Amino acid sequence: MSAGISGTAIQRAAEQGRKALVAYYPVGFPEVASSLAVLKTLCGDADHPGADLIEIGLPYSDPVLDGVVIQRAGTRALARGVRTRDVFAAVETVADAGTVPVVMTYWNLVDRYGVDAFARDLASAGGAGLITPDLVPDEAADWFAASDAYGLDRIFLVSPSSTDERILATARACRGWLYATAVMGVTGTRSASSSAAPELVARIRRLSPDTLVGVGLGVSNGDQAADVAAFADAVIVGSAFIKPALAADEAGTPDDLSGVRTVLADLAAGVRR
Repeated sequence: MSAGISGTAIQRAAEQGRKALVAYYPVGFPEVASSLAVLKTLCGDADHPGADLIEIGLPYSDPVLDGVVIQRAGTRALARGVRTRDVFAAVETVADAGTVPVVMTYWNLVDRYGVDAFARDLASAGGAGLITPDLVPDEAADWFAASDAYGLDRIFLVSPSSTDERILATARACRGWLYATAVMGVTGTRSASSSAAPELVARIRRLSPDTLVGVGLGVSNGDQAADVAAFADAVIVGSAFIKPALAADEAGTPDDLSGVRTVLADLAAGVRR
């Protein structure tokens, strides 16, 4: 599997003697402009380490694979007028900040936009590729063609229920890295990781030793990030960044990014232990 643009970001973290932090945040929440400010904050700066990869979520009206926190943020973003095209402004914001952006989206949104057109506009904005949670390689012929045409990474998902054959085929279909979904526990209350995640990663490494593996879900603090960093190449965090943004929005102070900065500092320290 080629490391691609996004995998190279994970490899750079490894060269620094640590694991990569992948931060998820949806464009359009609280509103488009304020979400761009959050995304820029997640990139960090010279004095505050940020995420190595930014996973930009595209809100969807039927988010069957999203948790409650992400659903709440996405629903508000849709109600406040976010559109598919806004994701390209988010990608540009992250790329201009010097961090690698990827987009996580349900496939129907890409299909409705036009697969080739979406790939073209994503590449033009500086995006590295797509994470497609509801698209399997067997049904991705159009995406294979478009991603090859525009040099974009393909990041597919596997889970503890995936067969060995499915894991190997999915790893081979990826360009960049492989997203391993394994529930660590209820976000914010877990005291120790379950065995599902390390066992899944061990299976991936046995079947495809050169594959870079990012692990979600459920990480909410630096201690949990350090736990996952012990066996994964990248630690994926989403809800923990959205929760303080939701709290600020509900308090009537949507521009207050202090909570997001606090969570980011804790998680960035966690992957560096």
